[in-house]
This record gives sequence, structure tokens and C-alpha cells, in this order.
Amino acid sequence: MKLNPEELEKFVTALPKMPILKPKGKKGYMNYYEVRMVQFTTSLHRDLPHTFIWGYEYSFPGPTIEVCSGESIKVKWINALPQRHLLPIDHTVHGAGKDVPDVRTVVHVHGGVTEPESDGYPEAWFTNHFQERGPFFTKQIYDYSNNMKSAALWYHDHALGITRLNVYAGLAGFYIIRSHQEKELNLPAGEYEVPLFVEDKTVNANGSLYYPSQPQPSIPSLPVSIVPSFAGDLNMVNGKIWPYLAVEPRKYRFRLLNASNTRFYQFFLDSGQFFYQIGTDGGFINQTIVVRQILLAPAERVDVIIDFTNMQGSTVVMRNNAPTPFPNGELPNPETVGVIMQFKVTAKVTTIDTSSIPKYPGRVEKIAPELAMKKRMLTLDETRDAYNRPVLLLDNKSWSDPTTIYPKWGTTEEWYFINTTGDTHPIHIHLGFFQIIGRQGFDVEHFKQTKEIVYTGESIPPEPIENGWKDTVRANPGQVTKIIKQFFTYTGRYVWHCHILEHEDYEMMRPFIIIK
Repeated sequence: MKLNPEELEKFVTALPKMPILKPKGKKGYMNYYEVRMVQFTTSLHRDLPHTFIWGYEYSFPGPTIEVCSGESIKVKWINALPQRHLLPIDHTVHGAGKDVPDVRTVVHVHGGVTEPESDGYPEAWFTNHFQERGPFFTKQIYDYSNNMKSAALWYHDHALGITRLNVYAGLAGFYIIRSHQEKELNLPAGEYEVPLFVEDKTVNANGSLYYPSQPQPSIPSLPVSIVPSFAGDLNMVNGKIWPYLAVEPRKYRFRLLNASNTRFYQFFLDSGQFFYQIGTDGGFINQTIVVRQILLAPAERVDVIIDFTNMQGSTVVMRNNAPTPFPNGELPNPETVGVIMQFKVTAKVTTIDTSSIPKYPGRVEKIAPELAMKKRMLTLDETRDAYNRPVLLLDNKSWSDPTTIYPKWGTTEEWYFINTTGDTHPIHIHLGFFQIIGRQGFDVEHFKQTKEIVYTGESIPPEPIENGWKDTVRANPGQVTKIIKQFFTYTGRYVWHCHILEHEDYEMMRPFIIIK
């Protein structure tokens, strides 16, 4: 039986700090890590029984992997999970049939610039002790060159057909890249820099995780069924339900991640305070932006500073007012999913705050549109399956259809996402970052009938909070979302997909191959 979230008292559990993963030693000149995926129990809230969860190295969320820019590392990902899944499998989903093990994993560093063999291709899965392997399995130890600027990435499971289940069960964590430039900015650091891993869940009264297993009673022959989206009825930060964080009256830096399956968050502070945004998915932006609210789709991140100076003894609640499904769904219950966490400002600082809020934190050079050698028009479509369930597609193709996108190494391309559906889809392209050109409204019905784009307004530039390097972009309904991306690093097979995980698992993902 599901728990009534309004029965839980808020702000009684302290926000945990995720551990930093330590290397096991060296392989050649590179730091070598081993990371086990395990099932264990943990406390989500003071007043709930312990919950069975999946995690990396007995941590939920997983331990933070922290590296220096340009520091190559090796990671051995070890599946030590039980043979039975924690959550209900839908065997009608492509790639999750009864011909493959129920418990399969493969890890993707989201935003990472990695060779294809280490990117976490959805069919490169492996099972407990690597006894069974997917058709694209190539390596047991993954290589990460980290040839990137300072940024907060994250790592999570990416197994075909069950990503939504594996991530919801707990298989995700932060992956942070540091640089000398970051140190020179004199930002809040050490205990004054806090990663915030935000996600929604639904919990049963016995403390176990709830995930729907039969959302369509009209099809009793299906023991389980994929859902078009799943939004939980309570929020968690760093693995705890509605936690609090004791902060000193000084500046803090927060690395904010939306790690939910489906839910969008629009974060704001009930004190009316500002967020000082200094970074996007791919690192620092050109100029600090001062905003009162920040909208993040699943997988998006921001780097912000909040100044609690002169607020001794007060409390501040971080809240959410984004509708679900986004953008035309219901507003969140202000007593449950409208609440994220609380900051309790202590009476005094322990040391003098000498940190800064930089005016110009980074340098992002715009990619000139004239460099694009190709413009790809890619549709976001909705159809129905044999059971009359909604199916979301990219370019009107399923996962197993032949590959149609072959960018040439060393070139630049513009991709236009033509959203003919009623929802916003966060589109993630593997292998590094891109820039948003803008969005433009179009006549959806005319396009469906003729395949001709008739724009209905002027092009809208990216929002100020998006004006940097991105790996995930919100493609809004009734708009063409335009991005520009360079293919200057590796060749090989990668994927692009919607990061609403229920959509990704049910066909809204496609491969692309970078060729010489």
C-alpha cells in the first residue's frame, strides 16, 4: 500500500554528503577504480522502515567520482546485484524481453567525452560477474580521458529497456571534473560546495519503493506495463526525503541536478532570494546570471551560488512549481512535491567568508552557424502500439530501425528537433556538449499533413540559464528546437534520446555513427 506523503514530517533528516570515490591503485600511469553495483537497505526518512535500494558501493546516490581536467582514469564496473529485479519488468518492451536476463546493467557518464566502447551503449550490458553479456559488449574496464573543462556531470545506468527501473532503483551518482581555472575563481569550496541530487519517488507504507506494475486494467493479460511517464509523490535530495541542511550565514555553491525519471523542477527559494548561476551542464558560462527561479528538465544541471549572509537564525525552503507532465500538466501539491528541502541558517560563521561571486566565470565561444555542413530535420512523434499504449519516437523510427544519422568526424552540424507531441522532451545527445541556437513555433497540424514547416513566429534565443555548453535541451511542444554540435573527438557508435526515462525505454532513442 502506498504511503500518504503528507503523513511524513519534513526537515527532520540532515542532508547527507555523498562520499568521494577513492582509487584502488594504478593501472599504468592512470588511477584505477572498482565500482560494485549492489542491493542494500538504507533509511530514506527518520520515520520510515529501511528501504531496499540499488546503489554503487553501498551508497545512494552513488559516490561522487571527482577528477582533474585531462586526468585519464580507468573504472571497472562490477555488477554484484541479485538475479531478481527490485522493480517490475515489462517484457513487452523492446530489449527487455524474456530472452535476456532481468537484471542487466551498463554505465553511462552523462556529458562525458568518451570512446564508444566506454560510453555505456544500451546493448553493451552485462550481468552479475559478467556471466552474460549484451551483443555490443566490448570492455570490462572503461576508460575516461576527462579531456574537458570543469563541469558537474553524472553517471547512471543505461541498459536497454530497463534504464527507468535501474536509475529509479538508485543506480546514479555525480561525476565532477575540476580545473585550475575553477580554483582561480575563488568560489565557495570544501564544505561550502554541496552537490544536490534531486529526484522524486513514491514509497510504500513499509518503506519499499513503489513503481507501477499494471497501469492499464483494460489489458489484464499484461502482467506489467510500460507507462508513458511516471512522477513520484515526494521529493528526495541526496537520498533523503525532504532533508534540511544547516548552513552558515555566508555564500554556498550548489551543483544542482534533476535526476528524476520524468518530473521537471522549477526551483525557487521561499525567501525570495536570488540564485547566482555560474554554470550549465557543460561548465562555466560567460557571465553570472541572477535569477529567482531555475527550470530543469530530467538530466539538466546548473552551478549556482546562494548567499545566506546576514540571515542568521532564519530558515529558507527550496520549492518547486513546475507542472507534470510539463508544460501543460497539473501544478505540484505545495505540501509534497512542491517542497524540495530546507536550509537552516546558523547563528554565526566558523571562519570569515572570503569567497567570491565572479562576474565572468567562464569563456564560451559561440559556434558560428556558417560552420555547419549539414542541417538535420528530426521529428519527435507519438503513435500507439499493439495494446493501444502511447509510444514516443524520434524521427518516426524505433530503436531497432536501421541507423540513418552518420555525422562526419571533424564537422559541425545543426540538428532541428521538430516536436509534434504535446509534451516537452529533454533531448540528450551522447559525446560531449552542444549549444542551443534557439526555438521557433510552427504549425503542427500543417506539418503533420504536408511535412512542410510553416513557422508561426520569430526565432526565440536560448533562455539566459541555457546560454552555455549543454548536453540536454528542452524541446517544447509546437516548437522547432535548434542546436549546433561539433564532432571533433571520437568516431563510432553513440546514441541520442529523450531523457524522460519512460520514453527512452520505450523507443524514444536512436543510434548515430560518427564516421571518418
